[in-house]
Amino acid sequence: MGPALSCELLFFLLLTLLFNGQAKDAVLTTDPSWSTFFIGEFVTFTCDMNEGEDADWEYKIIMDGRDYTYYNTHKRYTSGSLLTGDSGDYQCVGRRRSSHDTKNSNTVSLTVSAKPKATLTADTTTISVGGSVTLTCSVQNSVGWKYEWFRRTQRTSEVLVDPVRTNDELNTVISVSQGGIYQCRGTRGKPVYYTDISDEVTTEKTLSNEAVLRRQPDWTQMFRGERITLTCEIHGGETTQWVYEWRGPRRYVHWTDDNYQTFRVSKSSSGDYMCRSRPRDDSYSSTEWSKSITLSVSDKPKAVLSVSPSWLSPGTSVTLSCEVEHSSAGWRFYWYKTVPDLSGTSYSYELLPGSINGTEQDSYMIHGKTQTAGFTCRAGRGDPEYYTYYSDPKFVWSGGQSASASLTVNPDTVQHFGSKSASLRCDGNSTKWRVSRFTDDGFQRQCFFWGTMNGSTCNLNWMWYGNVVYWCESGSAFSNAVNITGQYNDGIILVSPVHPVTEGDSVTLGCKLRTQNVLSNVFFYKDNKLIQNDSRGEMSISAVSESDEGFYKCQYSGKESPQSWMAVKSSSSENSSFPVLLITGLVCGVLLIILLLLLCCYKQSKGEKFSDQFKITDVFLLLLINAVATEEFEIHKTC
Repeated sequence: MGPALSCELLFFLLLTLLFNGQAKDAVLTTDPSWSTFFIGEFVTFTCDMNEGEDADWEYKIIMDGRDYTYYNTHKRYTSGSLLTGDSGDYQCVGRRRSSHDTKNSNTVSLTVSAKPKATLTADTTTISVGGSVTLTCSVQNSVGWKYEWFRRTQRTSEVLVDPVRTNDELNTVISVSQGGIYQCRGTRGKPVYYTDISDEVTTEKTLSNEAVLRRQPDWTQMFRGERITLTCEIHGGETTQWVYEWRGPRRYVHWTDDNYQTFRVSKSSSGDYMCRSRPRDDSYSSTEWSKSITLSVSDKPKAVLSVSPSWLSPGTSVTLSCEVEHSSAGWRFYWYKTVPDLSGTSYSYELLPGSINGTEQDSYMIHGKTQTAGFTCRAGRGDPEYYTYYSDPKFVWSGGQSASASLTVNPDTVQHFGSKSASLRCDGNSTKWRVSRFTDDGFQRQCFFWGTMNGSTCNLNWMWYGNVVYWCESGSAFSNAVNITGQYNDGIILVSPVHPVTEGDSVTLGCKLRTQNVLSNVFFYKDNKLIQNDSRGEMSISAVSESDEGFYKCQYSGKESPQSWMAVKSSSSENSSFPVLLITGLVCGVLLIILLLLLCCYKQSKGEKFSDQFKITDVFLLLLINAVATEEFEIHKTC
């Protein structure tokens, strides 16, 4: 018995081990089989014992080691609406109803997150002519989604889009050719679960029409305060009612009915401007932006005047030339003479003849000018007209004296030592004067800047170094001008007259050191040619002629003075006309008397009485007298 039982027991144990080795583990599955869920979704757990009949078992679900459900006879369990607290590791446990033996399944991990929002992206938001835009919808970190698409405009409500698919039936990527506002959302599961709808993406369709931006006036360079009008023209395509959008530096106008923009420019207006247009009833179709127009804006410009020549000579015409700072176009030029304003340091301006409406030419010629005068100019353009600042006054100077104003210098010499004092006196038909000077560095100043004005005399304690032009100004007239040269104290100066020398007069030139006149061994030059080289310290010209006019300088002991111009003027014709006319009148009168006497003698020799023959000869006599008188008048005029 013993051995037999032992064999049977061994056989039974082997069968039991074999049976147990073939038994399968319990399996927990989920439907859907996602690991990531969102608040509000549902999940169904299925517990399969893989042994016997389903009715042989009772089932329960545990989460993180705690009972999630109690034992029951249903192998499938559908959760309620998931919450974030439902995240965890799940297992199912099967218990055999007959023996209460249990089996545990595999572990399934679930994560429950907040409700997601779909993400919408676009490769571009501008639909080219005849093209399309690709839109992509997605939900991050999850699977199983299909996508719904929506489009609306500002005038229409949201509608479901029937898209043209570009990849698969999930509608993840779509292609659209209409402008509008697009959104999408994801759907999955049963019952259907929806994500939050995505943010908006706005697409615009580009029309084939062309926007062309024009400007008026069409000036590349503009100035602060000028007005400009930009006009947006639409070319090509169908005619429709348009609205317009404008873009510029610090300037953006969003859809207006006006196809033009008018404004005053400032320096901040510099930059590029563009426009585009769209149909009035379609907010999501538009033309492309026009080609840009660049504005360059500078501060208000100043006119710049030049005069030629600066010094007047008999018969010379004066040419005024005006230009505007910064190269620009469209200007008309206005020309003025300056009138001294003795209440300050400035001038008032009076338009020159023919300049009331400006001139297109940038030059203006004045004929027969003989006296010192000041001029200025400015320019204007546009409608309403925009004006530049006035130019600085420019002068043409005359060395000849006039009856209304004159300037004298004491000491009367062109060259002065800088350390020496001098006075400039104004004379003429005025009770109030000021003295002006123009230095070789281009600055004009009145006497009180560099001297003391005492009545009509400007007193200088020292002379400006270099070449300086001085003249007098009253409320209505300018004096003659003088050119004075200031010399350094260690040099030498030429003593020569300030004013032009009258033809036929005598003149003496000298040479002087700061402390004394040079009395001997002086070289004198005219136009850089040596004209006197002897022991004399002066050079005298007994009767000045036109040929003596020129530049003079002196040289002594290695020192050379600056050169100065000595002008020669012709003797006055008015002073010489009186004796000529007197002699002419006397000659003509004597001739008339002689003719009358000869006529009487002739008639008496014929035995005729003068009174009887007067009727015959009166016509002849009157003609003779008239002829003599006429001849005298012609001689008078010629003289």
